[in-house]
Amino acid sequence: MKTLDLDVLAMVVAVADAGSFVRGAALVHRSQAALSMQIRALEASLGKPLFIRGPRNVTPTQDGHTLIAYARRMLALRDEAWASLAHPEVKGRVSIGVPDDYASSLLPPVLRKFSASWPKVEIQVIGLPSSALAPLLKDNKIDLACVTRMRGLPGEFVRLEPMVWAAPAASATAASGREIWRERPLPIALFGAGSVARANAIHALERAKIAYRTSYESPSLMGLCSMVAAGLAIAPLARCAVPEAFTTLGRAQGLPKLPELEVVLARSARSNRPPCDFLAEQILSELRV
Repeated sequence: MKTLDLDVLAMVVAVADAGSFVRGAALVHRSQAALSMQIRALEASLGKPLFIRGPRNVTPTQDGHTLIAYARRMLALRDEAWASLAHPEVKGRVSIGVPDDYASSLLPPVLRKFSASWPKVEIQVIGLPSSALAPLLKDNKIDLACVTRMRGLPGEFVRLEPMVWAAPAASATAASGREIWRERPLPIALFGAGSVARANAIHALERAKIAYRTSYESPSLMGLCSMVAAGLAIAPLARCAVPEAFTTLGRAQGLPKLPELEVVLARSARSNRPPCDFLAEQILSELRV
C-alpha cells in the first residue's frame, strides 16, 4: 500500500500557499532542492503532476487541488491530535495587528497552524497600516503587531522582505498596448502618509530623477492592486503581497531598485502571558528566513 508522508504533504501545501517552490521551501524551512525532490518523488509515485510549473509561479493541477484538500484535512487532524494532548490547558485571547500587505500573504499559514495547535486560544486580527498600529501597542489596545520597522516602534527582527514595482499582467499590457511604467510623469499608487513603503518609493524615484504623479492613495492593498490591474498605475509593494497575475518590474525597465522592508514583531506591555508568548514564538519560527 502506498503511503502519504505528512511532511511531504506539508511541503505540497506550502508550495500551493506560496505560489512558488522558493517561497514554499522557506515556509517549511527546507532548501528548494530538497523540497522539489520530495514533490517530484511524490508525483512519480502517483503517476501524475501536482503542479503546473511556470517561469515565476506554480499552480496546482486538478489532481493537485484534490490532494491539497485532503492534505489540509490530514495536517489539521495531526495538529489537533497533538494539541489535544500536549496543550489542553492553554486558553485565552490574543489580538494581533498586521498591515494589509502582510495580512494577505505572510500571516495566514502561521495563524492556521497556531489555531490548530492551540484550539482554545481565540485570535483577533486588526488590519491597519504599521503607523496606525504603533499607538495601539503603546496604549495596550493590542497584544502583538507584525509590522514594518519604523522610528519609535521597536520590535524583534523577523525578516527582510524585498520591495518591487508591481505592474499589470504582461497579457493585459499587450492587449492595451500601454507600457505604463514608461510614462512620465510616472503614475504610481501609494499607501497613505506614514507608510515606509511609500517613503522608500518616493525617495528612490527622486534620487533617480524620475518625475512621478500620485494617481491613487489608499491604506488598502486591495485598492492599490485594483489600480494596477486596471492599468492606471504601478505600485511599490512588498514582494510577498504581489498577486500572482501581476508583473514585477525593476532596473531592466528603467525603474530604481527599492530597499528591503524590515519586518518586526512588536509587543505591548500587556502581552506578557502564555497565549501571546506562543503566538509570538510561532510567528518567529515560521517567518524567519
